[in-house]
Amino acid sequence: MTDGSRFSARLDLEQGRVDMSHGAGGRAMAQLIDELFKQALDNEWLSQGNDQALFSVPPGRLVMSTDAHVVSPLFFPGGDIGSLAVHGTLNDVAMSGARPLHLAASFILEEGFPLADLARIVASLAQAAREAGVAVVTGDTKVVERGKGDGVFITTTGIGVVPEGIAISGDRARPGDVILINGHIGDHGIAILSQRENLGFETAIQSDSAALHGLVADMIAAVPDIHCLRDPTRGGLATTLNELAQQSGVGMRVRETDIPVREAVSAACELLGLDPAYVANEGKLVAICPADRAETLLATMRAHPLGAQSAIIGEVVEDSLGFVQMQTRFGGERLLDWLTGEQLPRIC
Repeated sequence: MTDGSRFSARLDLEQGRVDMSHGAGGRAMAQLIDELFKQALDNEWLSQGNDQALFSVPPGRLVMSTDAHVVSPLFFPGGDIGSLAVHGTLNDVAMSGARPLHLAASFILEEGFPLADLARIVASLAQAAREAGVAVVTGDTKVVERGKGDGVFITTTGIGVVPEGIAISGDRARPGDVILINGHIGDHGIAILSQRENLGFETAIQSDSAALHGLVADMIAAVPDIHCLRDPTRGGLATTLNELAQQSGVGMRVRETDIPVREAVSAACELLGLDPAYVANEGKLVAICPADRAETLLATMRAHPLGAQSAIIGEVVEDSLGFVQMQTRFGGERLLDWLTGEQLPRIC
């Protein structure tokens, strides 16, 4: 790691702004990488300075996932685009039952973006990766002209290893299985919306953005025969259940009264005309397991800090059409269909 002495002057991280030279591949880009990215993300792979990372992997099957993050605003209650970029990709890897190993991060920066805000985002990304026990081992930086971006976009790619004997997939739900969730839904989407100037409402709700692989590891240790795991991000719980029902060729029935929703989220949804079942989450997972293992899995989830509010919310049923039905709090039933259109743009 350099101390910046090979450059004529240090980056002005308080008043400076991104310019086109920071993505041009020359000295300015090298300085941005050395004095900002490497300072925050330094590790044995990144410090080698190669265009790729070389590392060994433990026995097992490799998993890889990638996710682009374009959230607006960049900073929101409970997180920012930096931590979100780590959590989102790690969770996609973890939903296979894998232990995440490493991340790659690609930044697209808009000309004129304040370096102070970029440093804050990179520091947040680095902290989230450290807390998750993974390293950002390679990356890329590009700069687009002013007006052709929205500050910062981040794409992260993660790899992990699935232990032998674990087979978790969206096509493994079976009639009779039980559906669980690890807590309140809708927090992330409402936290994002509360920061949008054109909506003009305030709430104390914070994003639930979190890395879930520790919770998943505990769940697998207690119940190795979990059939499905998925994080209900864009499209919310309703869309995730429809995805799993379609993949597995089954139907699902959930109970509205058993689905955890905070009062503040319910109130905000009522104000905005939204259904909490379709609002995005970034720290939630849906689990489907055999009925005789459900109570054990529930107890394990509730024993973890990220699963204290876990609940059994429904069952998998036979239905060749793959419908997801909700028993309402008034005793009726309604179809919990796929999200149509885009209810909440730019939330992850």
